[in-house]
Amino acid sequence: MNTKTYLTGIAEKNGLADETLQLPDCEADAKSIKVMMINEAVPKNPDDWFYSITQNPENRKTAIGLFEGAGVSVKSMRDILNLGIYITAALKTPKESAAPDTAVLSAQLPLLEAEISLFPNLKVIMLMGDVAAKALNMIAKAKMNTKKNVCPAGSAGRRRHWSGEEFYWEKIRLFPSYIMTGKNLLIEPFKRDTITEDIRRMMEAVN
Repeated sequence: MNTKTYLTGIAEKNGLADETLQLPDCEADAKSIKVMMINEAVPKNPDDWFYSITQNPENRKTAIGLFEGAGVSVKSMRDILNLGIYITAALKTPKESAAPDTAVLSAQLPLLEAEISLFPNLKVIMLMGDVAAKALNMIAKAKMNTKKNVCPAGSAGRRRHWSGEEFYWEKIRLFPSYIMTGKNLLIEPFKRDTITEDIRRMMEAVN
């Protein structure tokens, strides 16, 4: 199944078709996917996107480095998919400002919800940053008809996760972590270390 073809149909159905949309373009065996990693937003330059056809896009290079730092040997997005891991972004269009527009995030939720529902054997969702956590909480609260978050947002959730508390949405375990792309990983290397350790924990949880 081609994920971009599938999500393009969802976008058109929900009036979201836009030339700035960057949808994961990969062939995936839906039943084999056990992990979703939801990053914040797609990059302003499409050539930097995880699934770009350019030689060495920035997002892909960063993701592979994080996996290798966690002791997981991968060289491509195909290698990551073959491990049963699917990477996407909460926002499928670039941010217009430092803080993502809540209205835009809300409008795009059908795309993320469609991705989640696509994988029947999903065991873990890694929430790479506060925007990803916010998007997942919005989807979960709408489905469960509740005002309670399934995963604490912000640093509180990460602290509780690292102190050993486990979060679940139905049977899916949630890992609150940091944004996995961008200059923040260079400026604040502890975030990179935290992500690599979260990847190690995730691999233990699904294996």
